Amino acid sequence: MTRIAAVQAALPPYRYAQAELTEAFAELCLPDGKGHALLRRLHANAGVSHRHLAIPLEQYGVLKDFGAANDAWIATAVDLGAEAVSGALAAAGLRIEDVDLLMFTTVTGVAAPSIDARVAMRLGLREDVKRMPLFGLGCVGGAAGIARLHDYLTAWPSHVAVLLSVELCSLTLQRDDSSLPNLVGGALFGDGAAAVVMTGADVSSAGPSVVATRSRLYPDSERVMGWDVGSGGFRIVLGADVPEVVRKYLGHDVRDFLAAHGLTVPEVGTWVSHPGGPKVLEAVSETLDLRPGALDLTWKSLDAVGNLSSSSVLHVLGDTMTLDPAGPGVLLAMGPGFCSELVLMEW
Repeated sequence: MTRIAAVQAALPPYRYAQAELTEAFAELCLPDGKGHALLRRLHANAGVSHRHLAIPLEQYGVLKDFGAANDAWIATAVDLGAEAVSGALAAAGLRIEDVDLLMFTTVTGVAAPSIDARVAMRLGLREDVKRMPLFGLGCVGGAAGIARLHDYLTAWPSHVAVLLSVELCSLTLQRDDSSLPNLVGGALFGDGAAAVVMTGADVSSAGPSVVATRSRLYPDSERVMGWDVGSGGFRIVLGADVPEVVRKYLGHDVRDFLAAHGLTVPEVGTWVSHPGGPKVLEAVSETLDLRPGALDLTWKSLDAVGNLSSSSVLHVLGDTMTLDPAGPGVLLAMGPGFCSELVLMEW
C-alpha cells in the first residue's frame, strides 16, 4: 500500500470577510446597481464567512486584462507552491532531494514552464525529478491527484511523490459577466494551495494508507461545470443541476466501490469531501445517508476559506489527519467532466 505521509496547506496573506467581498464584487461587476439584492442573497447563503485572495482587494480593479491577471497568478502560485511543498516535506520528515515525482494540478491559470518546474527550481529538487502538470480537473483535481500518485507509487514502491495544488480562483473574475454562474462563483470560490507527500510501500512513513481508488466519468454532462475560454480569460460554466447529478450518481458509485472492498457506508468512520457549496454538501449527505456531523470538517473549511477548487479537499484531508482517526475512510470529490474520484484510505 501507499501512504499519505503529510499534507501542508498554504493561503495568501490577504484575508477578507464575506460581506466586504460582496460589496467589492458589486462595485466591480454590477456597477449599475442592478442585481445587488440577488448578489447579497447569494453571498449570504454561500456558507462562507471569510476568504483569502491572491492579491490585495484594491488591486483587482486595476487588472487590465487576462494577461495581467495570469501574471499575478504565476507569481503567487510559485510563492504558495514552494511554501506548501517545503512544508509538507518537512512535516513528513523528508528532504527536498528525496522527491522522485512532482505532480501539479490547477484550473485557474496557465504557465509554460509550468508551476511545478518553477517550484522545483526554486526549492532545488533533483535535476532528474519527474514532473506531471495537470490542467482541467477543477474541483476533482485534489482527489484525482492522490489517486494518480497512488497508481505511480504502486509501480515504484521505493519512491516519494508530491502532489501540489494551487488554485487562485479570484484571478479568474469576469467583470463584464452578470450571469448567475458568475455571481454564484463570486460568492463561493477563494484562493489557496496545498501539497501532499505520498510514499511507496518500501518507504517507511506514518499516515493513512491508500487502499484503492475509483474514477467515474458521467455521460452527457460536459456543461455541468467548467470554463468557456475567451479573450477575457476563464468564464465559469456552472449548472444549477450539480446537486441533482450528485444525487443521481454518487450514492451508487460509493456503495459499489465500498462493496468491492467488503465495506458499507456505516462502516466508514471518516469522510473527507470536497466542499462544493451548501447544496452540494447537503446532496452528498442525503444520497449517502451519512451520520450527523460526518462532514463537519468540510463545512468548517467552506466557512473559513471558501471553495478552493482542487485544493479544498486537501485542506480537509490535512484537518482530518490532525485528529488521528482510526479505521477506514473515504476521500471524494466531483468536478468538470462531469466526474467523480473516490479514494479508500485506512488509518
